[in-house]
Amino acid sequence: MSMMKRRCFFVGICVLVLVSGTVGWADNWPQWRGSNRDGVCRETGLLQQWPEGGPALLWELSGMGAGYSTVAILGGRLYSMGDRQVDGEKAQYVYANDLATRNQLWATKIGPAHQDGPRCTPTLDGGFVYAIGTEGDVVCLRLDDGKLVWSKNLLDDLGGAANPRWKFSESPLIDGDRLLCTPGGHSAAIAALDKATGALIWKTSMSDIGPNGRDEAGYSSIMISHGAGVKQYVQLTNEGLIGVAADSGKFLWGYNRIANRVANIPTPVIDGDYVFASTAYQTGSALLKLVSDGGGVKAEEVYWLDKDTFQNHHGGFVKVGDYIYGGHNHNKGEPTCLEMKTGKVMWHADQLGRGSGCVLYADGCLYFLYENGTAVLIEATPEKYNLKGSFKLPQRPTATGTAWPYPVISDGRLYLRHADVLFCYDVKAK
Repeated sequence: MSMMKRRCFFVGICVLVLVSGTVGWADNWPQWRGSNRDGVCRETGLLQQWPEGGPALLWELSGMGAGYSTVAILGGRLYSMGDRQVDGEKAQYVYANDLATRNQLWATKIGPAHQDGPRCTPTLDGGFVYAIGTEGDVVCLRLDDGKLVWSKNLLDDLGGAANPRWKFSESPLIDGDRLLCTPGGHSAAIAALDKATGALIWKTSMSDIGPNGRDEAGYSSIMISHGAGVKQYVQLTNEGLIGVAADSGKFLWGYNRIANRVANIPTPVIDGDYVFASTAYQTGSALLKLVSDGGGVKAEEVYWLDKDTFQNHHGGFVKVGDYIYGGHNHNKGEPTCLEMKTGKVMWHADQLGRGSGCVLYADGCLYFLYENGTAVLIEATPEKYNLKGSFKLPQRPTATGTAWPYPVISDGRLYLRHADVLFCYDVKAK
């Protein structure tokens, strides 16, 4: 082969690799709601229409245990949490399975069981697994063998006020060398720990932001914002939305109106200077704009949507382009599209499944999983509601209760968990 032909061949291979990378699949889903914690999957080349009965079921895995934890995926392994009965004792575990064989690689007990299991999705970072149990046990485990590196308790060690009614539910955030978590309460609204040792770096003292809610953690997970030019951590607590300075933990702002006095659950959407949040229990939704305020930051309400316009209970919502997509109504998940900057309802539809619907976005489509095990595919367009398929998860004796774990897509595979059973579907376009 001549030098010129070799050079052309090499360039062709490089172009092919680059092009393949843009239409291929990423095999990692390292934490709650994906790499950016926003419920948006960047994979392409996925099915745009489901066949009757749904996509092909590749395999199912029993033994997940009770719980609402989703899966985290990295390096050919899946990680999750569940309450399991082992040697006559029921306890809460973090565990790892090989994706190719589905064999368990390790399982580590981290605390006592809860009546319906853990809610946290493990966070994978730098050779370690980080998780939070329902009793507030924050743990760092080795990724390869599950050995405990360190542990702290949100109440006993970090000064949290009280365990919420439905227990600690957040998935920890790793940001650089720090782990961020929400002990809750007046003296420890948010805490930053050294991710290598668990040593406390700072805690946030909570300011009085209004009468709604209690002085404790909610059920949401922390997000990073650079609103108003200040890096900060945004969290939905039991008292409402708050923002704290990332470098020091200083309390920056609070928004009490969104707190519903019962359970504040959905993780907020962060978009530049804007924060979108919603809660149920007959509350509503709000868009806030973060602006500079004498060296600090304040949150200005752009609009408020009442309970009849949009309230999101368990299933969360995603931002795609200029629009918010999610399920509307208390204990429901009626598919809805909002224009984020204005709050205008673009469309609203009846739901196919029962109860609350958890949502994920990937490759132009919305994936809803309803609490009765109904999965739905909807085109993510503001133009109109466009159903692209639906199916029901198979009934299994240990798949009981509500299917509240959020959908996950990794390497063209859709993972749907219902209690003790994980179902894996092929959603790659042929």
